[in-house]
Formats: sequence, structure tokens, C-alpha cells
Amino acid sequence: MNDFFDSLATNPAITTALWPAFVESLQMVAISGLFTVLLGLPLGVVLFVSQPGGMADNRLLNLVLGGVLVNITRSIPYAILMVALIPVTRWLVGTSIGPIAASVSLTIASVPFFARLVETSLREVHPGKVDAAHAMGSTRSQTVWKVLIPESLPSLVASITTTLVALIGYSAMAGLIGGGGLGRLAYNYGYQRFQLEVMVIVLIILVLLVQLVQVAGDAVVRRVDHR
Repeated sequence: MNDFFDSLATNPAITTALWPAFVESLQMVAISGLFTVLLGLPLGVVLFVSQPGGMADNRLLNLVLGGVLVNITRSIPYAILMVALIPVTRWLVGTSIGPIAASVSLTIASVPFFARLVETSLREVHPGKVDAAHAMGSTRSQTVWKVLIPESLPSLVASITTTLVALIGYSAMAGLIGGGGLGRLAYNYGYQRFQLEVMVIVLIILVLLVQLVQVAGDAVVRRVDHR
């Protein structure tokens, strides 16, 4: 045990590379999380309102977005998706390595996942509240942003929390193809160089980060839930 702690204190991967890797992981999660919400929220709303019997029933649009775009993207394993997106990533940001580049594949992978969660959250709103809004003369957009979104806010916050937790795991995988971060650190030192202490530290940090996000998300849910 003493040898294990001694190696922690002297291992350059921990003393010099751990903090930059942690910052890169946070950067990936923050960027991809922001764009996931910005893109996934309206996509989820469109999926909900365009469903058969919805406020803006459009079965063709719903089929294209839900049955093709969302379902196909969600069915592709992330490891395959991030490799396939390397040319797209290089075209968008000018490089295929680093946390900014990894954020592209992270966002594309998580937007469909989050959109489905948004759709599910909106379905939890009682139809009577939507009917009441329409009876008072609300337009579709007013009903969405003044009734559906506020009423489903606790569930939406929980969905964002779930998505961020998933992104933390995805970001570790992204490090294997040049995304950087804790995943790259664990692979380079913990796996390739058989330094168990590096792997253990990375796992502990990832677990703590997930716990922190979950606790913060649950606190926000309780704060916005006025039911």
C-alpha cells in the first residue's frame, strides 16, 4: 500500500498531467452539453408537437426526424460514430484532435438522446393544461414556451442531468482517438504503461464528477418542482 501511495506522489502523469487532462474533460463536457441542450431541446419539441395527434400533426416530418435522424444516430455505437465523424470534425473545426474536436462527435451523439428525453418529458404534461391554453387563445408557440416547457421543467432538468452524466462517460471514450482529457491519460499511462495508480485515480475522479453532477441536478429539480 505504501508503494502505491509513493507512486502517486512521484508519477509525472499525476503530478503534472492530471490537472490539464481534467480541464480538457470539463471542456468537452461543457461545450457538448451546451450545444446538446441548444439543439436537442427544439428537436425534442418538434418531435412532440409533430407526432400523430399532436398540436402540429406532421407525420412525414416526425418520421424523418424521429424515425430516421434520431433513431439511426442513437443506434450507432459511440466508438464507431466518433471515428466516422473525423472528416466532418476536421471540416468544422479544422482539426480532428483535441477537446474542441471531440466536442463535435459528443454533441452529435448526445443530441438525439436528449431530444428523446425532452419528448418524453413533454408527454408528462397533462393534456388538459394544453387544451386550457388553446381555449384562452394561446398560439402553438405560446403553448410550448409558456405551458409545456414550464410544466415539464423538473423533468427537463433531470434529463439534462442524465445527459451530462452520459457525456462524462463519452468524453473518456473520446480520449482514445485524440480527444484528450482523462480518458487519454488513463489509456496512455494506465493501460499502455501498466500504471495502475493512474487508472485508479482517473476512475475515482470520473465517479466523483458523476456524483457531483447528479447531486447538483437533483438539487435543481427540487428547486424548480412546485407541484
